[in-house]
Amino acid sequence: MGRYLDWLQAERDRPFAGYDELWQWSVDEPGAFWRSIWDHFEVIDHSPTGPGDALASERMPGARWFPGARLNYAEHALRLPGRAPDDIVLVGRSQTREPRDLSAAELRDQVARCRAGLVRLGVRRGDRVAAFLPNIPEAVVALLATASLGATWTSCAPEFGTRAVIDRFGQVQPRVLLAVDGYRYGDKAIDRTAELAEIRAALPSVRATVVLPYLEPERAADVAAPGASSWSELLSLPAAIGVEPVSFDHPLCILYSSGTTGLPKPIVHGHGGILLEHLKALALHTDLGPADRFFWFSTTGWMMWNYLVSGLAVGSTVVTFDGNPGHPDLMALWRMAEATATTYLGASAPFLMACRKAGLTPGRDLGLSRLRGVGSTGAPLPPAGFRWVHDEVSPSAPLGSLSGGTDLCTGFLGPSPLVPVWAGEISCRMLGAAVEAFDEAGKPLVGREGELVITKPMPSMPVGLWGDADGSRLQAAYFSTYPGVWRHGDWLTITERGSCIITGRSDATLNRGGVRIGTAEFYGVVEAMPEVADSLVVHLEDAGGGPGELLLFVALRDGRPLDDDLRRRIATELRDELSPRHVPDQITAVAVIPRTLSGKKLEVPVKRILLGAPPDATASRDALADPAALEPFERLAESRRAATS
Repeated sequence: MGRYLDWLQAERDRPFAGYDELWQWSVDEPGAFWRSIWDHFEVIDHSPTGPGDALASERMPGARWFPGARLNYAEHALRLPGRAPDDIVLVGRSQTREPRDLSAAELRDQVARCRAGLVRLGVRRGDRVAAFLPNIPEAVVALLATASLGATWTSCAPEFGTRAVIDRFGQVQPRVLLAVDGYRYGDKAIDRTAELAEIRAALPSVRATVVLPYLEPERAADVAAPGASSWSELLSLPAAIGVEPVSFDHPLCILYSSGTTGLPKPIVHGHGGILLEHLKALALHTDLGPADRFFWFSTTGWMMWNYLVSGLAVGSTVVTFDGNPGHPDLMALWRMAEATATTYLGASAPFLMACRKAGLTPGRDLGLSRLRGVGSTGAPLPPAGFRWVHDEVSPSAPLGSLSGGTDLCTGFLGPSPLVPVWAGEISCRMLGAAVEAFDEAGKPLVGREGELVITKPMPSMPVGLWGDADGSRLQAAYFSTYPGVWRHGDWLTITERGSCIITGRSDATLNRGGVRIGTAEFYGVVEAMPEVADSLVVHLEDAGGGPGELLLFVALRDGRPLDDDLRRRIATELRDELSPRHVPDQITAVAVIPRTLSGKKLEVPVKRILLGAPPDATASRDALADPAALEPFERLAESRRAATS
C-alpha cells in the first residue's frame, strides 16, 4: 500500500493524507482509480490500440470496463513477479497423500502440458471445463490451463452430493470433466466413483473425462470411470506455454450461489475484473507479495479458493490443503502453518471461534514466528474472536476481517495496513468499493444499521448469470430493490470512524416489538457460552401483528443435555446482552445446525419449513454439509401442524 501511495504521488501527482481520503477518491473517480491499478501492477495488454477508457459506461448492471483490452488472467498468475524459476510457488498439503510442492518452473511446465492435453481433448475458447476436484495443486494447474485457452472454469468439491454437482454443472454444459476417484477426510476414506458415474450420466455435454487417481494412486482411470483418461495422460506431452488474449469481460470462471432453494445461480466472472480486483485486494489490502506464503482454508466449491489462487498474481507462494481441519484435532491447520512457514493464514469465523472455545494456544505451542497476518470471513467474527487471535495466536499479526461474497468473488469490506483493527469490526470499506448502508428510502446512514448496498460498479461484479440472455435474473437478484444500486442482502452499520459491522442477513432479521437485531449479534451471545457448539435462531412473524414466535436451536458440546438450568442461563444472557424482547419462546436442542457446504447457516430455509413450506422446495439436501440436518425441523413443522389442525 505504501509503494502504491508513493507511485500515485510520483506518477499521477496525487498525494493522499490517509486512507479515508484515498478511499473517497477511489469511489468518486472509479475510472481513474481502476486505471491506476492497471498501470501500477503493469497489466499486460495484447491490444494494438490499447485498453481504452477504464470505465466506458458506469451503469449498473452493464458497466463496461477497458473495452479495448485483450488480456489473460493465467498469463498474470504465471508471471509470478519477484520469483525465480526454482522458487517454490505452490505448496500442496493433504490428508490423502504425501506433500506435493511445485517450483515456478514446474508450475509453468505443468500448466503448459495440461493446456496441450485439453486441446487434444477438443477444448477451445469459450468451452467449459468442469472440475470435481479437491483443493490440491492439480486443481490450480487445471484452472490456469483452462484460462490460458480462453475456456471457462467451473468447479465443485468432491464432498458435494451428486444432485448438487449436477444442478451446477448441468446448467453450463461442460465439454470436459476432471475428477478424482475419492479422497480422505481425516482418517475416513471416501470413494466417489459411484457418484462420478451418476454425474457423467447426467451431463451429456461431456465429451471426455479425466480422472486423477487420488484416493487409490494405483487405480487405473478407466477403472474409476470407464472410458476415462488419466491425469498423467493429460500432462504426458511437453509443450510451450501460451495464452489466448481475450476481452476484459470474457468468462474466466463460473461460480455458484449456495443453492439452498432451487437451482444455484451460475455466476459468471471475467478475466479482467477478477485480475484487477484480486491484485488490489491481495497486494494493497492484505499486503501480500513475493516473500509471503498465503493460505486460506477453502474447498474448490467456495469463492475463497479462487481468491487464494490469485495469490500467484502478486508473487506469493500459494498453500493448498485438502482434508478435515479438525483432524486429529483443531490444531491441524496451525501445525500445517508452522510446517509450511505460512505468513498469512485465513479461515472462517466459526473455525476461529471453535479454536477459542477449545482453549487452543497455537502461538505459544508452535513456531508461528513467520505468521504476520490472520484472515477471517464467512460470518461476522465476534470481539472475543479478535481477542483470541491477538492473545493466543500472535499479538503482532493483525486480524483482517473480510466480508464480500461469491457474487463479486472478493471482499468489499476488509483490512488495510493504513487502518487500525477494532475488535468485532471490519476495518474499512475497501478501495474502489462504494459501499453504503441505506435506509428504506435509499438514503445513506452513518452510525445506524441499514441495507448493505454498492452504489457504483466494481470490475468483479458478475459479467452475468449463465443462460440469462436478457439479464432479467441478474437484475432481479441484485438491482430490484434500489434501481441502479447493488443490494447485497446484509445488514451493515458504518461507524463514525469508517469501520463496518455486519449484523446478519437482512432477510433473516429478528424483529420483535419494533426492536430489530441481526442474527450475528444473537449468535455472538449464545455461542459464547461454553456449552453451545453452534446455534440458529428464527423469528416466525404473527400475521395479526403480534410479537410472533422466537425459536432458538442449539447444538451442544460433548453430548450435554439441554436441561432447564441451561435454558434459564441462555435466556438470562440474551436478556442482559440484547433485550428482554429477544428471549426465545422456545429453546430446542438439535444434533447439528444445518449449514451449506461453504458454512452458511440456513436461517431462511429453516424458517420457511417451520412456516409450512415443503422441505424439498426449500433446500437442496445435496447443498448441505449434512444432508440430514433439516430432519429435526421437518419433524417440528409436522408436529406444529398437527397441534393446530
